[in-house]
Amino acid sequence: MTQPPPPPPNQPPGPPPNQPPGGFGAPQDPPPGGFGAPTPPPNQPPYGYPQQPPTQPQQPPTQPPYGYPQQPQQPQQPGQPQYGYPQQQPQQPYGYPTQPQQPYGYPQQGAPTAVAPGGGKKLSAQMQIIIAAVVAVVLIVGGGVWYANSGGGEENNTAGGGTGATGGDQNKGGGNGLGGNGKEKVPGNTRSSLKFQLPQPKVDDTTDVTGSWITEKAYVKTGVNSIVGYDLDKGTALWTLALPGQVCGASKHTTADGKTAILFEATKRVAPKFYQSCTEVGVVDLTAGKLVWSTSVTGGNAGDDKAKFSEITLSGKTVAAGGTDGGAAFDLANGNPRWKPKANAESCYDMGYGGGEGLVAARKCGPYDSQYVVIQNLNPADGSVISQYKMPTGVEYAAIVSTKPLVVAADVGKTAGDGSGISDFFSIDEKTGKLKVKIAANADRFAARCRSTEVEACQRVVVGNGRLYLPTEEREGSTGEYGDETNEILAFDLTTGKQVVEKADAGDKWTLVPLRMDGGNLLAYKSPPYDKGGQIVSIDGGTMKPTVLMENPSDKTVRDAEGSFSDDYVEILYGNGRLFFSDVMISKSSQSTTTEFLALGFGTS
Repeated sequence: MTQPPPPPPNQPPGPPPNQPPGGFGAPQDPPPGGFGAPTPPPNQPPYGYPQQPPTQPQQPPTQPPYGYPQQPQQPQQPGQPQYGYPQQQPQQPYGYPTQPQQPYGYPQQGAPTAVAPGGGKKLSAQMQIIIAAVVAVVLIVGGGVWYANSGGGEENNTAGGGTGATGGDQNKGGGNGLGGNGKEKVPGNTRSSLKFQLPQPKVDDTTDVTGSWITEKAYVKTGVNSIVGYDLDKGTALWTLALPGQVCGASKHTTADGKTAILFEATKRVAPKFYQSCTEVGVVDLTAGKLVWSTSVTGGNAGDDKAKFSEITLSGKTVAAGGTDGGAAFDLANGNPRWKPKANAESCYDMGYGGGEGLVAARKCGPYDSQYVVIQNLNPADGSVISQYKMPTGVEYAAIVSTKPLVVAADVGKTAGDGSGISDFFSIDEKTGKLKVKIAANADRFAARCRSTEVEACQRVVVGNGRLYLPTEEREGSTGEYGDETNEILAFDLTTGKQVVEKADAGDKWTLVPLRMDGGNLLAYKSPPYDKGGQIVSIDGGTMKPTVLMENPSDKTVRDAEGSFSDDYVEILYGNGRLFFSDVMISKSSQSTTTEFLALGFGTS
């Protein structure tokens, strides 16, 4: 998995409570490069193109195949404990031995075995003929089962790269009714044109511009001390919402009537004091371009001062914000607090929340040298705990990938080793808090990532159809030619943890990036080779067969603009035949003559 971006500059100076001095580090300027391979310089391979990896010897399996379901934690009893206090429950330590499963091809219990010479009564010729016939039939049938489940490729293994599971329950085949019912339709002409380009605004420091949304009439984007609605096709400003300070957090969720939640600073940044506390919570009407309400709260680790937040989300009629000072929630309609940060003897605080269909808190508790993380499924109306799951020892942060079904990503014991924030995905029953299955995600194999210090900031991973959709890292394509690299999107069952047979291939020189679900289909961006424009495809969630919805121009000026965004610092939105790229972090302009964009808009005819 690739290195994620550092946290945005709204983190307060100094350590969080109960932690030694130090911090998450100041954000750095975005790295060069972006989606789409750059034009290769002469006499050397293009930046980021893979080198031929050394061949590693195959190790014999000594444990269940990587990615098979592990022994789940003991189920919790649902109830309504007081909000914010983790419940005592038995917990198996991380890595608790599981019941081993025999990899395919190893002798199974009850399977016929050969008799060693001299090891018994000599068989008659007639019996030898019968046994030989039976063995032949078994080999033929067994070979057919293996081929049907292998899909003919190495990417049909389980998440960690072990032997692929076999048998009829690995996946239900043929889509099994999954896929379809998407709102995004194939246009009469899939070829798009560049509708508009928004230049980056000038800033004096590194500035977080996270937040972009699509409405029926506007593309809405965070700017400098403002949020602006742009015409979908022309890129002209339809409205501008001026704010007292810079946006420092934005929910990706919106209501049916076009409202979303934001965090912003109370005052503008003035040199040399560029840091401002992220204390203000607000709801924006994306249709009217109005700030519906704004407020702040005190309490928790902030004491009598305003609580500082680092991220915000939306679920139903509740807005929830979290950070090192604790968590708070507000009524979507009027901003009245539903709950505020609380100081408690357990030194617990809500790091943040996952929103959408449910509301889930990632809660850190305990003194610095023995902290642990609890995942709590909450009633959005009052914050009462429906269920909870204590993460394994060694988890410092957890990211909510989905609230219904509940899927959590974490780097257990910092074993990912690549800064992606993911070593495992946890599929949890949101009603009982029981762990369904843990899916190990080999960091060298998969390209998903989560910002380790944020709860709802995962990229390149999508949940839908009871499956976890994961892209692989780039690898050499089938041609072996210079510049040939590709990847796949694989799917894992959230109940069994097993990889399904079907997969989506990007094709040589293309790379698939999953974006979101559209009904039962998966929308993905196809990052192009250096001489072509990108594509948007709709992938059937069952069969994993792609359908092209948009093809961007391949002329050089448009390609260069599309490829100018860093894949770690970009938001990609697609809807109703329109595609938008935007930056999430901008900095003081360099002396480079290259034009830098805040956003690009593409559309089909």
